[in-house]
Amino acid sequence: MSYTAQCLFVEEETRMWLRSITFSVLLCGLAFGSAQAQNGQLREPDVPYVPTPENVVMEMLKLGGVKKGDVLFDLGCGDGRIVITAAQKFGARGVGIDINPERIKEANENARKAGVGDRVEFRLQDLFEADISKATVVTLYLLPDINLKLRPKLMKDLRAGTRIVSHSFDMGDWKPEKDVQIEWRRIYFWTIPAKGTP
Repeated sequence: MSYTAQCLFVEEETRMWLRSITFSVLLCGLAFGSAQAQNGQLREPDVPYVPTPENVVMEMLKLGGVKKGDVLFDLGCGDGRIVITAAQKFGARGVGIDINPERIKEANENARKAGVGDRVEFRLQDLFEADISKATVVTLYLLPDINLKLRPKLMKDLRAGTRIVSHSFDMGDWKPEKDVQIEWRRIYFWTIPAKGTP
């Protein structure tokens, strides 16, 4: 990676972390918490909403080998772009999970505009409590600590061979089988091992 690219990477990651910190501070206010409850939000989001660029979405889906017959679950789906693209461009079915009702509303509207409403659905749920057992592919753009917290659920709930693709953040000591760089971003790929495999 060139010096300029390294600088851009550090700048973008720093910006994202600052957004995360700012977001967390804002969520601490009681008034804001009350507004969340009134809007039907289940609890505070784990990560700030930062959309994945479209070129990264495509690379994630390619790395995950998404195809017709797959059921893709995007945990923390935001505006639904990964699920919608998987249906539009790869022929998959998809489910987006998000804890923010505004994001779910936006995702449903985007699916309607894209003409894939019959192949995707968006659920207002806590990703740590959602039923993800039907997934053949799971996509993530969370944060390092959330990935690590989520890892036991992925191992427990998903069938052997289910593919996991994460934008920007790895899974600690669970080494990826593949990782690719697109511009200054990195994408990681794993498959769920057979039960009992170390």
